[in-house]
Amino acid sequence: MSFSDNERMSRLTARFAAAALLATALSALPASASTAASGYTPEQVCGSGFGKVAGGTRTVTDVKRVVRGYVHLLYNARTGENCVVTIKSSFVGQPTLTRATLFVKVAGRNDADKFEEEDAYKYYAGPVIAQAKDVCVAFSGLVTNLRANENSSASSVQAFGGSTSFGNCGTQRTRKRGIR
Repeated sequence: MSFSDNERMSRLTARFAAAALLATALSALPASASTAASGYTPEQVCGSGFGKVAGGTRTVTDVKRVVRGYVHLLYNARTGENCVVTIKSSFVGQPTLTRATLFVKVAGRNDADKFEEEDAYKYYAGPVIAQAKDVCVAFSGLVTNLRANENSSASSVQAFGGSTSFGNCGTQRTRKRGIR
């Protein structure tokens, strides 16, 4: 059985169209946005036993609403620890000022303990890990294009993100039942 040149062209065109359709479909899949640019996941950074919590991934955006990274809150049900990591999606591979902050509500007080890591990092800031079993937490992240010890200027980019209030109170089992 022999194919004509037109039949070969039609089959080749159909294969290219199918490949383009597959590429488009794959790009629409919800991959971890943090992993795309940096190559790191929050679970890798925080370590074994940590898993994302509901509402625990927030964008880190600049004043023009450009996403510069993601800040993640994870929890380890076995140890009762929370972990925060800020993963860059801009300025990846460049040592720029990047921050991960975890606020742990202190029982009986109106303030919180603050745990933070900030420096000129290439890929992410963190992990910031603190004991927070049965207490509420908040978290935030910062990504800039500033190098260490560099002052901000009109051309500097500063992106912020995180939770706007305390939450994720209590143990993982309590959270799933909706208590607190």
